[in-house]
Amino acid sequence: MDAAFTEEQDEIRRTLRDLLRERCGPEEVKAAVQTATGYDEALWRQLAQTLGLPGLALPPTYGGVGCGVTELALACEETGRALLPSPLLATAVFAAPLVAALGTEAQRVEVLPRIAEGALTAALAVPGRALSEALGLIGARDGAWAGGGRAGGVQARLNAAGGAGWRLYGQVEQVLGGHSAELLVVAARAGGYTRGRTLLFLVPAGADGLVRTRLTALDATRPQARIELRDVSAELLGVDDGGSGDQVAEALADAGTAAAAVLAAEAVGAADAALARTVGYVREREQFGRPIGSFQAVKHRLADVYVAVQAARSAAYYAAWAAAQGGADGSPAPEGPGSHGGPGVAGSAGVGGGVGVGGGTRAPGGPGVPEGSKVGGGVEAAVAGGLALAQALEAQRTAAAEAVQLHGGIGFTWEHEAHLYFKRAASDELLFGPVHRLRARAAERDGLFDVTDRAPYGGHQGRGGNDGHRGRGGNHGGSRSGGNHGRDGRDGRDGPRKAVTV
Repeated sequence: MDAAFTEEQDEIRRTLRDLLRERCGPEEVKAAVQTATGYDEALWRQLAQTLGLPGLALPPTYGGVGCGVTELALACEETGRALLPSPLLATAVFAAPLVAALGTEAQRVEVLPRIAEGALTAALAVPGRALSEALGLIGARDGAWAGGGRAGGVQARLNAAGGAGWRLYGQVEQVLGGHSAELLVVAARAGGYTRGRTLLFLVPAGADGLVRTRLTALDATRPQARIELRDVSAELLGVDDGGSGDQVAEALADAGTAAAAVLAAEAVGAADAALARTVGYVREREQFGRPIGSFQAVKHRLADVYVAVQAARSAAYYAAWAAAQGGADGSPAPEGPGSHGGPGVAGSAGVGGGVGVGGGTRAPGGPGVPEGSKVGGGVEAAVAGGLALAQALEAQRTAAAEAVQLHGGIGFTWEHEAHLYFKRAASDELLFGPVHRLRARAAERDGLFDVTDRAPYGGHQGRGGNDGHRGRGGNHGGSRSGGNHGRDGRDGRDGPRKAVTV
């Protein structure tokens, strides 16, 4: 099995890293977030026109590069390393896949080529601060997050005059890049709350009745906005078939599967950069006549961070490869440039080992994956994405916290860049987590627990038995880890549970 990145993938990583090292240092980041758009527009144009970054995962038919989730994840690992303020996440990871999946051919031709060339930025507006729930990362696909009726959110109604258009009413908080995006993809509820359905609409930035306000965010490198829709004319994304909105839920879930892998890679990049800066500092900072990095206690702390970052990177690469195999419906993705033979993944985070990262529809037989078996489509990709994102967020939080602590007094100052990584870690977990809910959702997707089993640990052969004699498990547990009857009852009527490895 070829366990190395392709030359094209290596070139994407190397070119982007060199450019960002030159154009996006800590001082440039601090200056960019103070601008009206919240990012360096000249740098964004260079990334779009020279490297094709926003169109990296779009098909060539619509002006894209024709790569996939793996290449986009590698690119975002580098942007995360530099804490690049840009509309890349909002445009290429959240909005563009939805337009590609749901839009009519006319809408795709109108929107996607402009996104690919960097002439159009977009943002996904999801009501109720529920971005991770809408993408299926921490909740079921029931559409309740969209509000409707007295639940708030955004309501959609057909034109009263009998026209073909729609009108939107409501307010959306915490829209990533929403203050500067030239196109908004707005999730709205049509038909009330109990019998309604969630639809997506396209709203141009200059629409009458649209009010956008930039908010003060914890992480200034991820600017957020409040979107107010006051009787705004909107275009339905796709075709209204009068259905229940399941197609929209599936498209959001597919986008969430890919987004989880990309976000995990981005968090790994930020964590790795924070670790590298900390290691460089402890090598130079002296105490008692020797570098503080030579002290055993410091070595142990940094070693723990290193292990966490490497495990998270392995899980993120696997999740990107799994997402590239197919969407939530399990259908394999077409092969494209740079889609063969990615790096091997050594079974970290309980997501399986020894498989190539990259495109193609069949796994090239490695440890834990039979030759020719289909891996990554459907549920497995979603589970791998959720677990990888959870592990990456934990690694990012640990690396950022240790960076602040081991930099000593200077790590707490505004002038130093350590606080930028700490704020990114805290903000990411608030926006896309929390970690325990990501893992709980992954467990639900994989069928680890029954519907009646609501506790984070439980079931038979688990930790919560009523009658375990010597351990934490079930009724007749003869070992420390429990027996056959678990927390849900004395007689084991709910059946055996899978072992959970996270």
